[in-house]
Amino acid sequence: MSKLSIRGASKIFQGGTTAVDDVSLEVADGELVCLLGPSGSGKSTLLRMVGGFEQPTSGMIAIDGQDVTRLPPEQRPTGMVFQSHALWSHMNVFANLAFGLKLRRRPAGEIRDRVEAVLELVGLKGYDRRMTNELSGGQQQRVALARSLILEPKILLLDEPFASLDQHLRERLREEVRDIQLRLKITTLFVTHGQDEALSMADRIVVMRNGRTEQADRPEVIYRDPQTPFVAGFIGTMNFIEGRVEDGRFKHADVAVDLPVEDGPITLAVRPEALDLLPSAVGQATVHRVTDFGSHGLVDLHLSDGTRVKSLVRSPKPFKTGQTVDLSPRAFAAFRDNSKIYRTADVH
Repeated sequence: MSKLSIRGASKIFQGGTTAVDDVSLEVADGELVCLLGPSGSGKSTLLRMVGGFEQPTSGMIAIDGQDVTRLPPEQRPTGMVFQSHALWSHMNVFANLAFGLKLRRRPAGEIRDRVEAVLELVGLKGYDRRMTNELSGGQQQRVALARSLILEPKILLLDEPFASLDQHLRERLREEVRDIQLRLKITTLFVTHGQDEALSMADRIVVMRNGRTEQADRPEVIYRDPQTPFVAGFIGTMNFIEGRVEDGRFKHADVAVDLPVEDGPITLAVRPEALDLLPSAVGQATVHRVTDFGSHGLVDLHLSDGTRVKSLVRSPKPFKTGQTVDLSPRAFAAFRDNSKIYRTADVH
Protein backbone atom coordinates (compact mmCIF):
# COMPACT_ATOMS: atom_id res chain seq x y z
CA MET A 1 0.00 0.00 0.00
CA SER A 2 1.40 3.40 -1.01
CA LYS A 3 -0.56 6.48 -0.05
CA LEU A 4 0.45 10.11 -0.38
CA SER A 5 -0.86 12.77 1.99
CA ILE A 6 -0.32 16.50 1.48
CA ARG A 7 -1.66 18.56 4.36
CA GLY A 8 -1.78 22.34 4.33
CA ALA A 9 1.31 22.66 2.12
CA SER A 10 2.45 26.18 1.27
CA LYS A 11 5.53 27.54 -0.47
CA ILE A 12 6.54 31.18 -0.27
CA PHE A 13 9.71 32.04 -2.16
CA GLN A 14 12.22 34.66 -1.11
CA GLY A 15 10.74 38.03 -2.01
CA GLY A 16 7.28 37.08 -0.84
CA THR A 17 5.91 35.24 -3.91
CA THR A 18 3.41 32.58 -2.88
CA ALA A 19 3.68 29.63 -5.26
CA VAL A 20 1.55 27.14 -3.30
CA ASP A 21 -1.08 28.29 -0.84
CA ASP A 22 -2.43 25.85 1.76
CA VAL A 23 -2.99 22.82 -0.49
CA SER A 24 -4.21 19.52 0.95
CA LEU A 25 -4.52 16.36 -1.11
CA GLU A 26 -4.87 12.62 -0.48
CA VAL A 27 -3.69 10.23 -3.22
CA ALA A 28 -4.86 6.66 -2.73
CA ASP A 29 -2.87 3.50 -3.29
CA GLY A 30 -2.45 2.88 -7.04
CA GLU A 31 -4.24 6.10 -8.00
CA LEU A 32 -3.05 8.45 -10.74
CA VAL A 33 -3.83 12.06 -9.85
CA CYS A 34 -3.13 14.87 -12.28
CA LEU A 35 -2.24 18.39 -11.19
CA LEU A 36 -3.60 20.59 -13.97
CA GLY A 37 -3.35 24.33 -14.38
CA PRO A 38 -1.80 27.19 -16.34
CA SER A 39 1.80 28.32 -15.95
CA GLY A 40 2.33 29.84 -12.52
CA SER A 41 -0.51 27.90 -10.88
CA GLY A 42 1.88 26.14 -8.47
CA LYS A 43 1.49 22.60 -9.78
CA SER A 44 5.19 21.92 -10.49
CA THR A 45 6.24 23.52 -7.19
CA LEU A 46 3.82 21.24 -5.35
CA LEU A 47 5.21 18.20 -7.17
CA ARG A 48 8.79 19.23 -6.39
CA MET A 49 7.87 19.54 -2.72
CA VAL A 50 6.60 15.96 -2.76
CA GLY A 51 9.87 14.85 -4.36
CA GLY A 52 12.00 16.82 -1.89
CA PHE A 53 13.41 19.25 -4.46
CA GLU A 54 11.64 22.17 -2.74
CA GLN A 55 11.02 22.55 0.98
CA PRO A 56 7.52 23.63 2.06
CA THR A 57 7.27 26.88 3.98
CA SER A 58 4.53 25.20 6.01
CA GLY A 59 2.49 22.03 5.99
CA MET A 60 3.34 18.33 5.92
CA ILE A 61 3.94 15.64 3.31
CA ALA A 62 3.57 12.00 4.32
CA ILE A 63 3.97 8.71 2.45
CA ASP A 64 2.27 5.69 3.99
CA GLY A 65 1.90 7.68 7.19
CA GLN A 66 5.60 8.57 7.43
CA ASP A 67 6.43 12.27 7.55
CA VAL A 68 8.92 12.94 4.73
CA THR A 69 8.59 16.73 4.73
CA ARG A 70 12.23 17.42 5.63
CA LEU A 71 13.86 14.40 3.99
CA PRO A 72 16.16 15.02 0.97
CA PRO A 73 15.10 13.50 -2.39
CA GLU A 74 17.47 10.52 -2.14
CA GLN A 75 15.90 9.44 1.16
CA ARG A 76 12.31 9.53 -0.09
CA PRO A 77 10.51 6.52 -1.64
CA THR A 78 9.72 8.59 -4.74
CA GLY A 79 10.82 8.50 -8.37
CA MET A 80 10.82 11.69 -10.45
CA VAL A 81 10.57 11.94 -14.24
CA PHE A 82 11.46 15.41 -15.51
CA GLN A 83 10.43 17.16 -18.70
CA SER A 84 14.09 17.49 -19.72
CA HIS A 85 14.81 13.72 -19.33
CA ALA A 86 17.95 14.60 -17.24
CA LEU A 87 19.91 11.63 -18.63
CA TRP A 88 23.71 11.44 -18.51
CA SER A 89 24.86 11.76 -22.12
CA HIS A 90 28.33 10.31 -21.42
CA MET A 91 26.78 7.03 -20.25
CA ASN A 92 24.92 4.40 -22.22
CA VAL A 93 21.40 3.32 -21.34
CA PHE A 94 22.56 0.49 -19.08
CA ALA A 95 24.82 2.79 -17.07
CA ASN A 96 22.05 5.39 -16.69
CA LEU A 97 19.68 2.78 -15.32
CA ALA A 98 22.23 0.94 -13.18
CA PHE A 99 23.62 4.07 -11.48
CA GLY A 100 21.06 4.25 -8.67
CA LEU A 101 21.28 0.52 -7.98
CA LYS A 102 25.07 0.71 -7.78
CA LEU A 103 24.77 3.50 -5.21
CA ARG A 104 22.62 1.12 -3.20
CA ARG A 105 25.35 -1.54 -3.56
CA ARG A 106 23.12 -4.09 -5.24
CA PRO A 107 24.86 -7.21 -6.66
CA ALA A 108 25.91 -7.08 -10.32
CA GLY A 109 23.62 -9.95 -11.29
CA GLU A 110 20.60 -8.28 -9.71
CA ILE A 111 21.44 -4.99 -11.45
CA ARG A 112 21.64 -6.70 -14.83
CA ASP A 113 18.35 -8.54 -14.32
CA ARG A 114 16.51 -5.43 -13.17
CA VAL A 115 17.85 -3.32 -16.06
CA GLU A 116 16.72 -5.94 -18.57
CA ALA A 117 13.30 -6.20 -16.92
CA VAL A 118 12.62 -2.47 -16.82
CA LEU A 119 13.80 -1.97 -20.42
CA GLU A 120 11.33 -4.62 -21.52
CA LEU A 121 8.63 -2.91 -19.46
CA VAL A 122 9.11 0.42 -21.28
CA GLY A 123 9.50 -1.17 -24.71
CA LEU A 124 13.28 -0.75 -25.09
CA LYS A 125 14.52 -4.32 -24.84
CA GLY A 126 17.99 -4.59 -26.41
CA TYR A 127 18.78 -0.87 -26.09
CA ASP A 128 21.02 -1.21 -23.04
CA ARG A 129 24.28 -0.48 -24.93
CA ARG A 130 22.96 2.52 -26.85
CA MET A 131 24.30 5.94 -25.92
CA THR A 132 21.48 8.23 -24.82
CA ASN A 133 22.31 10.82 -27.52
CA GLU A 134 21.61 8.13 -30.12
CA LEU A 135 18.01 7.84 -28.98
CA SER A 136 14.96 9.74 -30.17
CA GLY A 137 13.14 12.08 -27.81
CA GLY A 138 10.50 9.47 -27.11
CA GLN A 139 13.10 6.79 -26.42
CA GLN A 140 14.97 9.12 -24.06
CA GLN A 141 11.76 9.75 -22.14
CA ARG A 142 11.20 6.00 -21.86
CA VAL A 143 14.70 5.64 -20.41
CA ALA A 144 13.95 8.45 -17.93
CA LEU A 145 10.79 6.62 -16.88
CA ALA A 146 12.71 3.33 -16.58
CA ARG A 147 15.36 5.01 -14.42
CA SER A 148 12.66 6.04 -11.95
CA LEU A 149 10.87 2.69 -12.00
CA ILE A 150 14.00 0.57 -11.53
CA LEU A 151 14.38 1.86 -7.96
CA GLU A 152 10.85 0.59 -7.20
CA PRO A 153 9.52 3.85 -5.73
CA LYS A 154 6.31 3.95 -3.75
CA ILE A 155 5.28 7.21 -5.45
CA LEU A 156 5.97 8.07 -9.11
CA LEU A 157 6.20 11.78 -9.91
CA LEU A 158 5.84 12.98 -13.51
CA ASP A 159 6.61 16.64 -14.25
CA GLU A 160 5.20 17.39 -17.73
CA PRO A 161 7.21 14.49 -19.19
CA PHE A 162 5.76 14.79 -22.71
CA ALA A 163 5.85 18.58 -23.14
CA SER A 164 8.88 18.60 -25.46
CA LEU A 165 7.53 15.88 -27.77
CA ASP A 166 5.37 16.24 -30.88
CA GLN A 167 1.65 15.62 -30.54
CA HIS A 168 1.53 12.17 -32.13
CA LEU A 169 4.36 10.90 -29.92
CA ARG A 170 2.79 12.53 -26.84
CA GLU A 171 -0.46 10.69 -27.42
CA ARG A 172 1.28 7.35 -27.89
CA LEU A 173 3.56 7.75 -24.86
CA ARG A 174 0.83 8.83 -22.49
CA GLU A 175 -1.13 5.69 -23.39
CA GLU A 176 1.97 3.57 -22.76
CA VAL A 177 2.74 5.29 -19.45
CA ARG A 178 -0.85 4.84 -18.29
CA ASP A 179 -0.70 1.14 -19.22
CA ILE A 180 2.54 0.73 -17.24
CA GLN A 181 1.11 2.61 -14.26
CA LEU A 182 -1.98 0.39 -14.21
CA ARG A 183 0.10 -2.77 -14.62
CA LEU A 184 2.40 -1.85 -11.73
CA LYS A 185 -0.41 -0.31 -9.66
CA ILE A 186 2.00 2.45 -8.68
CA THR A 187 0.66 5.57 -6.97
CA THR A 188 1.35 8.48 -9.32
CA LEU A 189 1.22 12.27 -9.23
CA PHE A 190 1.34 13.81 -12.70
CA VAL A 191 1.78 17.47 -13.65
CA THR A 192 0.56 18.87 -16.95
CA HIS A 193 -0.95 21.99 -18.45
CA GLY A 194 -2.59 19.91 -21.20
CA GLN A 195 -6.23 19.18 -20.54
CA ASP A 196 -6.27 16.27 -23.03
CA GLU A 197 -3.52 14.51 -21.07
CA ALA A 198 -5.36 15.05 -17.82
CA LEU A 199 -8.72 13.86 -19.13
CA SER A 200 -7.27 10.76 -20.82
CA MET A 201 -4.88 9.61 -18.07
CA ALA A 202 -6.09 10.63 -14.63
CA ASP A 203 -8.26 8.87 -12.08
CA ARG A 204 -8.72 12.33 -10.56
CA ILE A 205 -7.82 15.84 -11.69
CA VAL A 206 -6.81 18.65 -9.35
CA VAL A 207 -7.28 21.98 -11.12
CA MET A 208 -4.93 24.58 -9.66
CA ARG A 209 -4.97 28.34 -9.94
CA ASN A 210 -2.79 30.91 -8.19
CA GLY A 211 -1.33 28.26 -5.90
CA ARG A 212 -4.67 26.92 -4.68
CA THR A 213 -7.00 24.07 -5.54
CA GLU A 214 -9.88 25.29 -7.68
CA GLN A 215 -11.60 21.89 -7.98
CA ALA A 216 -10.63 18.23 -7.51
CA ASP A 217 -12.68 15.35 -8.87
CA ARG A 218 -12.92 12.62 -11.50
CA PRO A 219 -12.28 13.78 -15.08
CA GLU A 220 -15.89 13.35 -16.19
CA VAL A 221 -17.14 15.38 -13.23
CA ILE A 222 -14.61 18.15 -13.82
CA TYR A 223 -15.75 18.37 -17.45
CA ARG A 224 -19.48 18.02 -16.96
CA ASP A 225 -19.92 19.82 -13.66
CA PRO A 226 -17.28 22.58 -13.23
CA GLN A 227 -17.77 24.50 -10.02
CA THR A 228 -16.21 27.82 -11.08
CA PRO A 229 -15.98 29.81 -14.31
CA PHE A 230 -12.21 29.23 -14.35
CA VAL A 231 -12.58 25.45 -14.32
CA ALA A 232 -15.38 25.65 -16.90
CA GLY A 233 -13.18 27.66 -19.24
CA PHE A 234 -9.95 25.78 -18.62
CA ILE A 235 -11.27 22.26 -19.17
CA GLY A 236 -12.44 21.75 -22.73
CA THR A 237 -14.11 24.53 -24.72
CA MET A 238 -16.86 26.54 -23.07
CA ASN A 239 -19.07 29.31 -24.40
CA PHE A 240 -19.75 32.11 -21.90
CA ILE A 241 -22.72 34.39 -22.54
CA GLU A 242 -23.35 37.34 -20.26
CA GLY A 243 -26.95 38.30 -19.55
CA ARG A 244 -29.59 38.82 -16.88
CA VAL A 245 -32.23 36.71 -15.20
CA GLU A 246 -35.67 38.31 -15.00
CA ASP A 247 -38.70 36.43 -13.67
CA GLY A 248 -37.00 33.05 -13.97
CA ARG A 249 -35.71 33.52 -17.51
CA PHE A 250 -32.20 34.22 -18.79
CA LYS A 251 -32.31 37.08 -21.27
CA HIS A 252 -29.78 38.04 -23.91
CA ALA A 253 -30.31 39.62 -27.31
CA ASP A 254 -29.63 36.26 -28.99
CA VAL A 255 -30.33 33.64 -26.32
CA ALA A 256 -33.22 33.03 -23.93
CA VAL A 257 -33.74 30.03 -21.65
CA ASP A 258 -35.68 29.27 -18.50
CA LEU A 259 -33.42 29.70 -15.48
CA PRO A 260 -35.01 29.27 -12.01
CA VAL A 261 -32.63 31.47 -9.98
CA GLU A 262 -32.85 34.92 -8.40
CA ASP A 263 -33.01 37.89 -10.72
CA GLY A 264 -29.76 39.65 -11.56
CA PRO A 265 -26.70 39.45 -13.82
CA ILE A 266 -25.50 35.98 -14.65
CA THR A 267 -23.10 34.11 -16.93
CA LEU A 268 -24.50 31.27 -18.98
CA ALA A 269 -21.97 28.51 -19.81
CA VAL A 270 -22.70 26.19 -22.74
CA ARG A 271 -20.47 23.52 -24.24
CA PRO A 272 -20.21 23.63 -28.07
CA GLU A 273 -21.72 20.14 -28.33
CA ALA A 274 -24.77 21.36 -26.36
CA LEU A 275 -25.42 24.46 -28.51
CA ASP A 276 -27.82 23.72 -31.36
CA LEU A 277 -28.03 25.95 -34.43
CA LEU A 278 -31.02 26.59 -36.66
CA PRO A 279 -30.63 28.55 -39.92
CA SER A 280 -32.86 31.61 -39.73
CA ALA A 281 -33.28 34.67 -41.91
CA VAL A 282 -33.93 36.82 -38.82
CA GLY A 283 -31.39 35.21 -36.47
CA GLN A 284 -29.07 37.58 -34.60
CA ALA A 285 -26.04 35.24 -34.44
CA THR A 286 -23.83 35.32 -37.51
CA VAL A 287 -21.60 32.52 -38.77
CA HIS A 288 -17.98 33.67 -38.81
CA ARG A 289 -16.20 30.50 -39.91
CA VAL A 290 -17.00 26.86 -40.55
CA THR A 291 -14.42 24.10 -40.08
CA ASP A 292 -14.97 20.60 -41.43
CA PHE A 293 -13.15 17.93 -39.36
CA GLY A 294 -14.61 15.04 -41.35
CA SER A 295 -16.37 13.35 -38.44
CA HIS A 296 -17.99 16.62 -37.33
CA GLY A 297 -18.01 20.35 -37.96
CA LEU A 298 -17.19 23.37 -35.80
CA VAL A 299 -19.09 26.59 -36.39
CA ASP A 300 -17.66 29.86 -35.03
CA LEU A 301 -20.26 32.59 -34.50
CA HIS A 302 -20.55 36.25 -33.59
CA LEU A 303 -23.42 37.29 -31.35
CA SER A 304 -24.96 40.71 -31.78
CA ASP A 305 -23.01 42.11 -28.80
CA GLY A 306 -19.68 40.86 -30.17
CA THR A 307 -19.48 37.69 -28.06
CA ARG A 308 -17.79 34.78 -29.87
CA VAL A 309 -19.25 31.29 -29.42
CA LYS A 310 -18.70 27.87 -30.98
CA SER A 311 -21.10 25.08 -31.89
CA LEU A 312 -20.20 21.47 -32.61
CA VAL A 313 -22.41 20.10 -35.42
CA ARG A 314 -22.68 16.68 -37.04
CA SER A 315 -22.32 18.14 -40.52
CA PRO A 316 -21.00 21.60 -41.43
CA LYS A 317 -22.74 21.59 -44.84
CA PRO A 318 -25.89 23.57 -43.82
CA PHE A 319 -23.78 26.50 -42.55
CA LYS A 320 -21.92 29.19 -44.49
CA THR A 321 -19.90 32.25 -43.50
CA GLY A 322 -22.16 35.29 -43.10
CA GLN A 323 -25.30 33.22 -42.52
CA THR A 324 -27.60 34.12 -39.61
CA VAL A 325 -28.81 31.46 -37.19
CA ASP A 326 -30.84 30.99 -34.04
CA LEU A 327 -29.17 29.47 -30.97
CA SER A 328 -30.77 26.85 -28.74
CA PRO A 329 -28.78 25.56 -25.71
CA ARG A 330 -29.73 21.95 -24.87
CA ALA A 331 -27.77 21.98 -21.62
CA PHE A 332 -25.98 24.67 -19.66
CA ALA A 333 -24.64 25.88 -16.34
CA ALA A 334 -25.02 29.30 -14.75
CA PHE A 335 -22.40 31.19 -12.74
CA ARG A 336 -22.70 34.21 -10.48
CA ASP A 337 -20.02 35.74 -8.22
CA ASN A 338 -17.44 33.17 -9.39
CA SER A 339 -19.58 30.19 -8.32
CA LYS A 340 -21.94 27.79 -10.03
CA ILE A 341 -25.52 28.34 -8.94
CA TYR A 342 -27.36 26.16 -11.45
CA ARG A 343 -26.87 23.43 -14.03
CA THR A 344 -29.17 21.38 -16.17
CA ALA A 345 -29.06 17.59 -16.09
CA ASP A 346 -25.99 17.42 -18.35
CA VAL A 347 -23.60 20.24 -19.33
CA HIS A 348 -21.63 18.29 -21.94
